[in-house]
Amino acid sequence: MNVLLNGALGKMGNEVIEASKNCDDINIVCGFDRFENYDGAFPIYSDIEKINEKVDVIIDFSVPVATFKILDYAKNNHIPIVIATTGFSDEQLIEIKELSKDLPIFRSSNMSLDINLMAKLVQKIASVLRDSDIEIIETHHNRKVDSPSGTAILLADAINDVFNNEKKYNFSRMQNREKRSKNEIGFSSVRGGNIVGEHTVKFFSENETLEITHTSYSRQVFADGALKAARFIVNKNNGLYDMNNLVIE
Repeated sequence: MNVLLNGALGKMGNEVIEASKNCDDINIVCGFDRFENYDGAFPIYSDIEKINEKVDVIIDFSVPVATFKILDYAKNNHIPIVIATTGFSDEQLIEIKELSKDLPIFRSSNMSLDINLMAKLVQKIASVLRDSDIEIIETHHNRKVDSPSGTAILLADAINDVFNNEKKYNFSRMQNREKRSKNEIGFSSVRGGNIVGEHTVKFFSENETLEITHTSYSRQVFADGALKAARFIVNKNNGLYDMNNLVIE
């Protein structure tokens, strides 16, 4: 399976490269990034027009603007794509969904199987503790630019599905001097050091608190998940897929 790696020069790009070395069925044939590099095991282009390798699937660990550049290439050449990038706006997510009518797209804010299991667990807890105050706390390294994390939104969306999406998301209480609304999910973002990622969902009841936490110790788990997603999506029909589809299959 020939892979084009978008964001090849980034930290996650490097993790995917390392993870692929242990896979006999995966061959990264080229990369795409802001700068060109021809010194490694495969060429990295900054000009999409220069890509002439045969590509079976694209793995995207980049930033939203770079994702849409490679999505144009994917659509024009009808190449399945795994999108592991976060930080998309609501409008961009709608555009991705529209593009999935023309090609197979696998998108997840977190490629960890455990995180997606956590989403199922907090959804079940929310269905039982319906009157609790729900807060999500996420901690990441000091280089992460989007806040809150895509994973925090993924967890909130799973919970909000229980409430027919009627919960409002409160990303900052700084401007509003008022008590907490029962109809909200609160978010707190912490940035510092080199922590890969930690997500905690807290359910506050009147006399007790239940919390569930997931901690990532290595970025390798995300790279491994992306490679599994690439295997999954490579021969699929047009459509939008996620970790739920991968787990079920």
